[in-house]
Amino acid sequence: MDSTPPDPTSSALQAPALSRRMACWLYEGMLMFGLVFIADYLFDTLSQSRHALAHRGLRMGYLFVVFGIYFGWFWSRGQTLAQKTWHIRVVDTQGQRVSQGRAVLRYMLSWLWFLPPLAAYSLGLGLVTTLALLVLWIALWALASRLHPQQQFWHDQLAGTRLIHWRAPPRQPH
Repeated sequence: MDSTPPDPTSSALQAPALSRRMACWLYEGMLMFGLVFIADYLFDTLSQSRHALAHRGLRMGYLFVVFGIYFGWFWSRGQTLAQKTWHIRVVDTQGQRVSQGRAVLRYMLSWLWFLPPLAAYSLGLGLVTTLALLVLWIALWALASRLHPQQQFWHDQLAGTRLIHWRAPPRQPH
């Protein structure tokens, strides 16, 4: 990104279309399968687990931390692979690169997408009901961005970040 920050009210900092952000989100989910596979393999090797449900709570905590490192690292550099593919970048409210601390805060707040359905599942509502609640909640959470003045997701507002449309400048020949 340029060394001079764009005007926070300029069109350069407008949110990408909701459909693009959600397509990116789905693509990110597919890429996460690879990260889960590698992280779980490492976990199983180090813990000598012979069953996928062994050490379930520890495994979930471990994956939460691995995801936090993944997103914190990539967002503090501007974008994940999925966001690069969809030309979406995470910046602060002034259009600058986010710090690692702010990236981790964004990661923590992004769990607002999942907490209500996870809470429902922990109350014993069953997998099918939980999945239905998950789909409904994600749709509501995504549509709620339309109520934001800049069409940003609300966890970005809380984290002091925003998603913008961004293409890398063309490389200059040497």
